[in-house]
Amino acid sequence: MNDFGDDAGDEVLDHVGALLALCKEKNVTIATAESCTGGLIAATLTEVAGSSAMVDRGFVTYSNEAKTDMLGVPPDMIERYGAVSSEVASAMAEGALSRANADVTIAVTGIAGPDGGTDLKPVGLVWFSCSAGWAPTFVHKAVFPDHGRAFIRHATVMTAIEILTETVKLAPEVPPVD
Repeated sequence: MNDFGDDAGDEVLDHVGALLALCKEKNVTIATAESCTGGLIAATLTEVAGSSAMVDRGFVTYSNEAKTDMLGVPPDMIERYGAVSSEVASAMAEGALSRANADVTIAVTGIAGPDGGTDLKPVGLVWFSCSAGWAPTFVHKAVFPDHGRAFIRHATVMTAIEILTETVKLAPEVPPVD
C-alpha cells in the first residue's frame, strides 16, 4: 500500500510504468536526490516490478549535511540561498548525476509542512531539478496548495515523474549493451 490511496496509487503507477517503459526503450537509468519527499520518489519508482533495470539509486538528503556529504552541495551555497532554493536543487541533481550510475537524475527540495514555511518560502514550495547527459540542467519551481503534508508530497512525486518522463523523451536513441 502506498501513501496515495488506491485510486491515486493506480494513477501514479500507470505514470511510473509508462516512464519505466520509456527508460527501457531508450536504455536510460534514473537516480533520485530527495529532501522533502524522504525517498518517496525512489520508493514509487521501485513499486513497479522490473524497475531495478532502470532505477540505479536514490539519495535521501533530508539534512543540509547529507546534501553536502552525499551530493557535494557546497555548505556556503546552502547558507547563502537556503536548502529550499533553485541553486541547491540544481546542485543536488548535478551531484547525483556525478555520483550515480545513472543517465538522468531528479532532485527535489521543499517545504512539505505543516511547519517551516515563511512569506518568502511558504509551505508547499518545492524546487525540482533534472540533470541529464543530453540536456542542460532543468530547474522548476512549484507552489502546491497547503492541503497537508501527504498532499504536497504526492504532488511532488507526480511532478517529478512528469519531469523525468519529458526529459527521457529527449534522450537520444542508444542501443542496449549486450
